Amino acid sequence: MKEDISYTTEEIAQILKVSKLTVYDLIKKEQLPSYRVGRQIRVDAHDLADYKEQTKSRRNVNRVDAHFNGNPPDESKSFTTPTRQIIISGQDLSLDILANYIEKNSTGYRPLRSYTGSLNSLVSMYQGEADVVSTHLFDGDTGEYNIPYIRKILVGQPYLIINFLSRWEGFYVRKGNPKNIQSWTDLTKPGITMVNREKGSGVRVLIDEKFRIEGISPQHVLGYEVEVLNHIGVASKVASEKADVGIGTEKTAHLVDVDFIPLIQEQYDLVILKTPQNEGLINLITHILHSDSFQKEIQSIGGYDLSKTGKIIYETF
Repeated sequence: MKEDISYTTEEIAQILKVSKLTVYDLIKKEQLPSYRVGRQIRVDAHDLADYKEQTKSRRNVNRVDAHFNGNPPDESKSFTTPTRQIIISGQDLSLDILANYIEKNSTGYRPLRSYTGSLNSLVSMYQGEADVVSTHLFDGDTGEYNIPYIRKILVGQPYLIINFLSRWEGFYVRKGNPKNIQSWTDLTKPGITMVNREKGSGVRVLIDEKFRIEGISPQHVLGYEVEVLNHIGVASKVASEKADVGIGTEKTAHLVDVDFIPLIQEQYDLVILKTPQNEGLINLITHILHSDSFQKEIQSIGGYDLSKTGKIIYETF
């Protein structure tokens, strides 16, 4: 039946012959009702049909034309509710907690989660497909986190970088570290197999930057081409002896039966575009990050350093 059919944002873009950016814009403005199924945003067929009928209506012609010409519509004539959907992009559990706090502390925002890696999330923000992005991108040339990448990817955009937390990244090895893995160069030794992260994730950037600095060729590392999508997946591969080593957060090592060898304390930041539309969102998130209740909930998970949480790291003017 038609009411049982639903579409992804990619399918909606193909049906309407518009970009995925336009679909996200329609969803954020609630012109196109949507809901979440796991990690996906979906739209029911009957809601899509209703939207198409509304755009055909003469009283909405000017509004729709303005939208697709890239001009901001007159919100006073909107037939939608004032709640704004915002997309929070990143993979850490702490972002789910932030989304819950935003939903609890404001009736003006409805957070949606995108579980996309740091590099790909920044590209999504540049394309207008994400509102709040988390990043932990290591730059081997400067030893800095995030800013070198953000400056290049969000070129021409006004933005704010807020520290979210710090956490340790390191090697996952089997209990007792039977292969005695201690350094990046150990990954090139015969008989040692790694498991990698997907392209675009912060961990993958760390791995590739460290390999570049150490002069390690990926061709000389067994398992480099084997990719998984999250920290749990990496640790599980090691615990089940399908790999000897992987890279991820300390917190995950406590959840899976593996040992953890710390390598680097990484800076995990939030990026938000500095636009008039985002003023209230920036104030809300800053307030949440400084609140005792939020910090206590994050600390209860373990493995996080919140000493700089809420601090503005960088902003454009």
